[in-house]
Amino acid sequence: MSVHALYVTAAYGITAVVLAGLIGWILLDQKGRKRDLAELEAAGVRRRSDKAEVEKS
Repeated sequence: MSVHALYVTAAYGITAVVLAGLIGWILLDQKGRKRDLAELEAAGVRRRSDKAEVEKS
């Protein structure tokens, strides 16, 4: 394997690892935000957008 091919392979590998990490981070954060939102809704806190929809009706 030439030096250039090794460089390209390493670049693609690092990019794949970084992208996988970012996607994992986003999915974990989404799970946490959904949990937070469920706790707030269970406590009776409503979204501002719900209030605006009620006023329009």
